[in-house]
Amino acid sequence: MKMTRVPSSTLSISRNAFSPVSCPTQKETSSDYAVLKQQLKQRGFLSKQPVYYICRIALLFSLLAVGVGILLIVHVTWLQLLDAIYLACVFTQIGLLAHEAGHRQMFHHAWQHNLVSLIGGNFLLGMSATWWGDKHNRHHSHPNQLGMDPDIEIPFLDFTGTQALEQMNPFRQFLVRHQAFLFLPALMTVAVGLQYQSILFLVRKRAKYHSLEWILMIAHFVCYFALIFSCLPFWQAVVFIGLHQAFTGLYLGSIFAPNHKGMVVLENESDMDFLHRQVLTSRNIHAHPWTDFWYGGLNYQIEHHLFPGMPRNRLKQAQQLIKPFCQTHAISYHETSALRSFHEIFQYLHQIGAPLRSRSHLKQKA
Repeated sequence: MKMTRVPSSTLSISRNAFSPVSCPTQKETSSDYAVLKQQLKQRGFLSKQPVYYICRIALLFSLLAVGVGILLIVHVTWLQLLDAIYLACVFTQIGLLAHEAGHRQMFHHAWQHNLVSLIGGNFLLGMSATWWGDKHNRHHSHPNQLGMDPDIEIPFLDFTGTQALEQMNPFRQFLVRHQAFLFLPALMTVAVGLQYQSILFLVRKRAKYHSLEWILMIAHFVCYFALIFSCLPFWQAVVFIGLHQAFTGLYLGSIFAPNHKGMVVLENESDMDFLHRQVLTSRNIHAHPWTDFWYGGLNYQIEHHLFPGMPRNRLKQAQQLIKPFCQTHAISYHETSALRSFHEIFQYLHQIGAPLRSRSHLKQKA
């Protein structure tokens, strides 16, 4: 049996606190995974769903048109601010659609997915489809693995509990010390951060559709600011943009954070097999019509990580096979409520900052 080292508990992790976990050999788990995949294929769960996604695209464009229509014809301040929050929800759902296009879940041809990614990502969201695809593929290959998963390399905060606290500057130490309380406000910057990173990527690297990505992103910002400032007085427009970006970030963060934050973190040199790596580092949120809608299917995070190309509308059915499969093979399948997931995240972040709080308390006593 192979041994790999992971944090001893997702809720009680401390720096360098690792305990061995026994896993079957790569050959054994590859065989098990192949059997599971074949069962899903036989039931059609991995088949493309063009009709379903055409309907979703039409629905989202209709919802977007409603939000833009309100912006154009309504002149009541509080309704416009509600519209900013409404459009944040629509933009996030468009982002989820672009994410699914990136995983090739929808159609039978690559150009169709590229079209959805470029229009949904670059034009409507101001986010580079190529940058997101590169970053997200690296995350899927090595979720929660130190030095390999870009999604755990968050500026200023510490999501791993493995960083040298004494090497942090005083400002960073302050942030990590109180990161459990700063986490939700930090999520409000997610949307702006994605746009900023997209611009940096296109400046520094060459994308597959480099010129087109630039044209679509420039068009996004021109149309976005022109529309809002032409419809609203200056300061109202500024507040509208602030609300829209903050709530888009908060909504995106509320979807992404429960997926892996507070789950096991793998060492850089870990050779844990694919099956265990994807399941043990992921957290599911209990299925419900509301959570299925809110999370865009990513509440089935374990299923999504095991089979990224599986369409959203097949994930719930696939869970009925995958969950018993994990239980049969003694692989911990973590599923909880939305509220409990955030409780686990806050508890995890609070514990990571505990050594700095203790040090600060000792200094104050001295």
